[in-house]
Parts: sequence; C-alpha cells; structure tokens
Amino acid sequence: MGTLELKQLQYFIEITRTGSFTKAAENLFITQPALSRNVKSLEEEIGAPLFIRSRKKLILTDIGMVLKRHAETIEKQLLSLNSEISNLLTLKRGNIRIGLPTIINSFFFSDLLASFHNEYPEVTFQLVEDGSKRIEEKIVNEELDFGVVVVSPENNEQFDSYQFVSEKLKLVVPPNHKFASKEQVALQELQDETFIMFNQDFELRSLILNACQEAGFEPKIISETSQLDFIEEMVAFDIGITLLPENTCEELTSDLHTITIENPVIEWNLALIWKKDNYLSQISQEFIRFAKVKLSEARDFE
Repeated sequence: MGTLELKQLQYFIEITRTGSFTKAAENLFITQPALSRNVKSLEEEIGAPLFIRSRKKLILTDIGMVLKRHAETIEKQLLSLNSEISNLLTLKRGNIRIGLPTIINSFFFSDLLASFHNEYPEVTFQLVEDGSKRIEEKIVNEELDFGVVVVSPENNEQFDSYQFVSEKLKLVVPPNHKFASKEQVALQELQDETFIMFNQDFELRSLILNACQEAGFEPKIISETSQLDFIEEMVAFDIGITLLPENTCEELTSDLHTITIENPVIEWNLALIWKKDNYLSQISQEFIRFAKVKLSEARDFE
C-alpha cells in the first residue's frame, strides 16, 4: 500500500458522510469528475475498491468500512490538535511544570500561582518539590519547564534566570546551646559543632561546605536529609546545629534560636530559571513576564 494523503481521506469521509459523490463534490467545492479521480487514486494506493457502486446508494466494501473507521479517528485527532494549538496560541490553556525547593517559604510563590490562575483559569500547574541540583537536571531533561533554585556560577551557562531573593544564612541552635544568647558568631566558631544538613541534592549544602572550607575547617555532618521538618526536630533535640536562610528561620515552629553569622556572611540567592535557547510556548512566555512583575513587587514590599 502506498502513502495516503490527508486530502484523500477528507474527500473519502465527505463521500461517506453524504452518501453521494455529487453532494460531496458540492460541499468540497470541487467538480464531481475531480472527486471521482481522487477516489480512484485512493483505491489504487490501497490496492482494493472502497465502494460497491449501486444506482440506488453507495455501499462501502469491507476495506472501505475499515478505512472509514480509521479516517474518522484521524479527523477527530486533527480537530483536537487544531483546537489545542489554538487554545495555546490564545493563552487559554496549557500546563506549566515547576520545581520548588523543599526549603523555601512557598507562601510568596503560592500567591504568584494564585494570581496567574485568576488571569488564566484554564492553565494547570504541576509542582515538584526537590533540591536545586535535581530541579536543574529535570529542566535540562525537559521534565520541568521552570524551577526555583539557589543561584550558583555553574547554572548561568545552561539557564536563563530571574533572581528575586537575596538573603543571608543564619545559625539555628536549641535554647540550651552555648551560642543561644549570642547575637552573632563567626563561622570559624562552629568548627567543633555537629551539623544537621540537607543532602547532596541541595545547593544550600554546597554553600555551607564551601564557606566552612574557606573558614579553614570541614564541618562534622551527623545527619543529612531532604526534609526541613526533620532538620528542625534534630536541632530541637540538641543533636546538632544547622544553617538556614533568614525567611526559612521565621517559619520554624520549634523554640529555636537564630543567630547572625559573620566572617564570612553566607549569601543565599534564589532565582526562577528555565532552559536557555529552548522553545517557550506562549503561555510559558506569559508566565515569565507575569512572574517577573509579581516577584519584583514581593521583593520591593519586603
């Protein structure tokens, strides 16, 4: 069997729909001889007749009935495709996949998504919680469209980004800790402490390790996890200390003390990222524009 053309199938469907070559030709705005030639060409491609010619009515052969069933399915899929493309081009519908780090206070981002949903109610969101490094991998592999990650020099090359948070890390200790009454400590003073850390999927871990190494020591890590709640509990039970961003410290529910770290100050910067030089749908482009406005407003408000 040769290659079937879409126009041939459309002509064939119209004939079966009207039950008449004459009526089908009128609806298709072509001459009846041209339509007949088209059907003959289609039968030659398939290698079998599609109609039993009768004076009273057109009757489909068995092969004609099979072709009709498949042709109607193809037609429905084309209509669905056209409708979906039209919706995306007119910003009516779409799905946006976003990776969010476990560590961040998600309230400001929830506000962004709620505002966007009000503007575009048929756009759906898929949210994935993970560490910055895993989020970056998923964007590179096109499993996610956007991600919120900790800014690092490495991710500038593969991603376009918009930085919207810049804050400092603070020391978190239980109330009975020797540093609990201090307002600030130098990072080097923590060299004999045991650390509760996020695991290797989190850029925060790399920030802390690098800062400690520059201060002249390797931190003693007693436990690693991907869950902020677990870190908070471990510190509350005096198993170790941790370092967390300022906003995250404000969300802690336990009776913990947070202390400013000096010498050096450890910067923690967040950015919305997406894959560089990648195709962006209309709705994705609109989300970037919308996010920049909203996140800028949130930053100015703080």
